[in-house]
Amino acid sequence: MKEKRKVKISGDLRLHWQWDLVLAFSLIILTVAMFRINTRAGIVALVFSGLYILVVLLLYLRMRPGILQELMRFAARFGHMQNQLMKEFELPLALLQPDGKTLWQNDAMLDLTGKKDSFHRSISTVFPEITEGTLPITEWDKDIPVTYGDRKFRAHISRIPIDELVDESVILEREGEMGEYLHFLCLHDETELARTGQELRDRSPVVSLVYIDNYEETVERLDDVHKSMMTVLAERRIIKYFTAMGSLVRRLEKDKFLVLCDRKALDALEEDRFSILEGVKGINVGADQPFTISIGVGLGGTGYQQDSDLSRAAIEMALGRGGDQAVVRDGEKITFYGGKSQAGERSTRVKARVKAQAMREIIDAAERVVVMGHQRTDLDSLGACVGIYRAARTMNKEAHIVVGEANEGIRLWLGRFKDMREYEPAMVIGREDAISLVDRNTVVIVVDTNRRGMVDCEEILGQTDTVILLDHHRQTTDTIQDASLSYIETSASSACEMVAEILQYFGEDVRLRPVEADCMYAGIIIDTNSFVAKTGARTFDAAAYLRRAGADPVRVRKALRESMDSYKARAEAVRHAESYMDNYAITICPSDGVQSPNVVGAQAANELLGIKGVKASFVITEYDSRIFISARSIDEVNVQIIMERLGGGGHSNIAGAQLTGMTSEEAVEKVKEVLKQMTEEGEI
Repeated sequence: MKEKRKVKISGDLRLHWQWDLVLAFSLIILTVAMFRINTRAGIVALVFSGLYILVVLLLYLRMRPGILQELMRFAARFGHMQNQLMKEFELPLALLQPDGKTLWQNDAMLDLTGKKDSFHRSISTVFPEITEGTLPITEWDKDIPVTYGDRKFRAHISRIPIDELVDESVILEREGEMGEYLHFLCLHDETELARTGQELRDRSPVVSLVYIDNYEETVERLDDVHKSMMTVLAERRIIKYFTAMGSLVRRLEKDKFLVLCDRKALDALEEDRFSILEGVKGINVGADQPFTISIGVGLGGTGYQQDSDLSRAAIEMALGRGGDQAVVRDGEKITFYGGKSQAGERSTRVKARVKAQAMREIIDAAERVVVMGHQRTDLDSLGACVGIYRAARTMNKEAHIVVGEANEGIRLWLGRFKDMREYEPAMVIGREDAISLVDRNTVVIVVDTNRRGMVDCEEILGQTDTVILLDHHRQTTDTIQDASLSYIETSASSACEMVAEILQYFGEDVRLRPVEADCMYAGIIIDTNSFVAKTGARTFDAAAYLRRAGADPVRVRKALRESMDSYKARAEAVRHAESYMDNYAITICPSDGVQSPNVVGAQAANELLGIKGVKASFVITEYDSRIFISARSIDEVNVQIIMERLGGGGHSNIAGAQLTGMTSEEAVEKVKEVLKQMTEEGEI
């Protein structure tokens, strides 16, 4: 015989009946107590207690079946109503298997997707953003943005354990711990919210500054008529361009403009990649050189004041990078456009004289001077450090040069200083000594780099109140901020050239020693590839100053001779170079047995420029678990903006980058990918 199933009362209703029994039992105890006190009172209590118990029993026996039936009918109606409400709920709902297959959908989901109840395929066929990998696994719920047609949704997905559902099922049986889940999907329509957010974004204010970089240099030799014509043409072209893009333009000075627009107009400018940069260059009315402009765009602040501050910071960065480019600063995010042309050499040395005098005043107020270059110090960096060291020692200041790692390229020069009695043993110190030495009364001078993450000892920058920055590379997003004195001259060939100019205005008492002049002369030789690359009139002036100070080209050439292994590695790199897109030479430089593979790679990149048809060369070298890329060009390609795409930087003709987490072959493919992409975008 089948066991009869009995329906029992449970929950709050069962507790209600149990309280009646407790009350009846309490009345019995009260009756017994009353009998002990008084017989008549006990009889009265007994009568009332008996009547109460009798009524409760009658009510329970007569009403229990009806109550149970009514509860069952209510439960059935409630369950049907609940299912109906879920089915007709206005938000699209769905129940998914752990692998994303659809088990159930309500009417709103079916209406949205146009599917039928029999649809049990993966939800990713409807919403590609929701895959098995994006479903919540480690968390209980998750929000995923999805789109369907022209509507945007926020998909809220929750995990539902199915263990209890299996336990209560009459057709399923558990076998051990299942640990499985179903996923409940609810879609929230955010189309209108996204539209409103886009409208607010499009209307957000944008402040821009437009400067003509070389106004004075361009018009200084023009007569008044041609000067006026060229200025008016440039102004008209700038105003016409920005006005057509939905901007308001006002001239602040003869070579400065204020541009106000919204984010939508900026999107159009960025899509056009600020073609006005090239458009202004077409204006030339008898001048030796065309106008170039720099654009600084600021947005993302809380209002026009903050956006104005951001635009000023952006225009300063554009000018510091050599001009002829646009810099868009959205809060902390910085984007660069243009920058294809080289920075023109300035004929005046007024800036160098002013910086030299300011530097002398700062050093005079400090107790000691600590000068450092970039990581893996090269000859240009060391030579600039030596020049600053001599200036500080001339002022009787304690001075030190920080060198974290002495590579083959500078080891010979460091040995020369160490062997000479005129130099203190602490002339060159390591990073640990520098950290223990620098305090608030120390002036830290950084040369040959403006990137905080590239300095030889980053820790000491935060230990002093005074930092001086001297560099000839274009500024990047990692530029050292809040320097007491910053002198970035992108038209200079090398840091040694800049320091040589500064020393000439630093004071008549500054006298370089021959070994110091040799070191600085060698730095210029290395960075200019023996006065071939990025060499201007001021480069030769600096070299002449160093020659007068005792630099000997013969000694320098002997010191720059390389080992046989290095020569063979460079020859091997040139031999295996491949031509890419008919304009670029790309190769891998071997590093086995070579003490400074990155230096050899740079030399190989210079040699590849001697091949006919090569506009730019890229040499990949693996060294110290990193990939070094040396990029060189003559004047047809700006390799600096190419290396910036890879996280590096440098000059328009000499640049480099460092990569991690990949092989040399993968780095070659990465360079090819960037070259192809930038060519398609019209950047190169």
